[in-house]
Amino acid sequence: MSATHLYSDNFEKVISSSQTPAVVDFWASWCNPCRMLAPVIEDLSDELDGKAGVYKLDVDEAGDVAAAYGVMSIPTIIIFVGGTEKERIVGFRSKEDLLKIVEKYL
Repeated sequence: MSATHLYSDNFEKVISSSQTPAVVDFWASWCNPCRMLAPVIEDLSDELDGKAGVYKLDVDEAGDVAAAYGVMSIPTIIIFVGGTEKERIVGFRSKEDLLKIVEKYL
């Protein structure tokens, strides 16, 4: 299962209605650390299939959402539970590190 792309018009609905934790990768195609993180996010999506939703939001396409959540640096990963932000990770992290963080909310 690959990460689902979110956009300005569906972000709030998807995140607020998620029955499992939502892991959102705020990224951009021109960002080298974001490109390094992309395969990690895909692996994380496979690992968490059925336990948490894994999403990607391109900050260039949905700058309004990034601004609303105060995303100042990318990559930024925000973990939402019940539509509420629970944790924020800025910068590249390994899949193992991300799993340890997300597992707190499963």
